[in-house]
Order: sequence, then C-alpha cells, then structure tokens
Amino acid sequence: MLGYVAIGIPCGILSASIGMNELQVFLLSAVFYSGAGQFMIPNMWLAGSPLASIIASVSLVNTRQMLYSASFAPRCERVKKRLAFLFAATVTDESYGVNTAKFEGGAWSVAAPRSLNLSRKLVALSNVAGVLVGNAVGIPLAIASFAMTSIFICLLVTQKVTPANVVAAAFAILGVYTCKTIGLSGPAILVGALVGVMAALLFTWAKERG
Repeated sequence: MLGYVAIGIPCGILSASIGMNELQVFLLSAVFYSGAGQFMIPNMWLAGSPLASIIASVSLVNTRQMLYSASFAPRCERVKKRLAFLFAATVTDESYGVNTAKFEGGAWSVAAPRSLNLSRKLVALSNVAGVLVGNAVGIPLAIASFAMTSIFICLLVTQKVTPANVVAAAFAILGVYTCKTIGLSGPAILVGALVGVMAALLFTWAKERG
C-alpha cells in the first residue's frame, strides 16, 4: 500500500497536466485496472499519441493480467463463480506475488485475500492527492513522468534472467529507440513491445529447432 502511494501521487500530477480534475482521476483509478496503464494514458497523450495507439498500448501491457488470473484458475475450481470472478478481477502485480506465496505455503483460500486484492483501490486516494499537489505546486512533468519509466524498470529487473527475456528486452528497447529516431513517438511503446515479443518467440523457436 505504501508503494501505491509512492506511485499514485506522480500519476495524479500527470493526470492533472492533461486537464483531468480530482473526480475524474478518482473514478479512473477506481474503475481502471492497470496502474501502469494509468501512467501511460497521460504520458502518451502529452506525447501526442493517437487515441488508437494509446488504447492498443495499454491493452498490450495489460495482457499479463490474464496470465495472472489464469494461473489461479485451479484454486477457483471449487468456489462460487461470483467469488472467483471478484478474486480474479482484483489481482495485481503486487498482490499476485503475495497470493502466490500464501497459496504455496498452505492455509490460504480464494476468500482470504479479498481485502488484500481490494486494498490496491486505495491508490485512487493517492492519485487524487497528486492532482491537488500538482495544482498547488509546480512540479516538472519530467520528474513525474519518470515514475512510469521506473515501474517498467522494476518489472524488468524482477524477471528471470533467461536468454529469451534478454532478447525480448533488448529488441523492445531497440524498437522504441528506432521509432523515436525516425519520428514515430506515438506508437513507439506499442511497436517496441511487439518487436520484443516477436524476437523472443523467434529466438525460442529457433533454439528448439536447433
């Protein structure tokens, strides 16, 4: 929860910079699932990215959430569908790690982590605080924008160091850099992600064939 506060305030500052008020930011944070996506929206908007590129990029980043929920499917076989839906729909990057460790340790059920999963909604309050801070104090957007970059750095360094992951990261960086170099800043994140994924898949396929 402290981590949510640390990233929620910069997110609120960024959201205020594109003209969103406190209520809009609160509702976005309360109903929109991805914290990384909440950073991407104002960042890409400020960069002049087209709406279609913003939607596609945020959707691509969020595909990992389907894998999180799918990995918990065996745990939800014997519970009510409503409870299973609530559990799967509230798993985040942080709560996924906690839930996984708890399930492996035993004495943990699908009903137990409801308060844990729903606690991430408290980030909505820190986002609103960011709007208030951004309106009261002039904070350089570059500083607030780096919070999103730091999120992706954290996601990167927590991955297992495998050849496929190294290839994916390298080609993703290369794809983003190439797009920005030729003036395609809008779809740079989406293109970089797709290039990284495709490169890793091709690398894995070639390795298995060899």
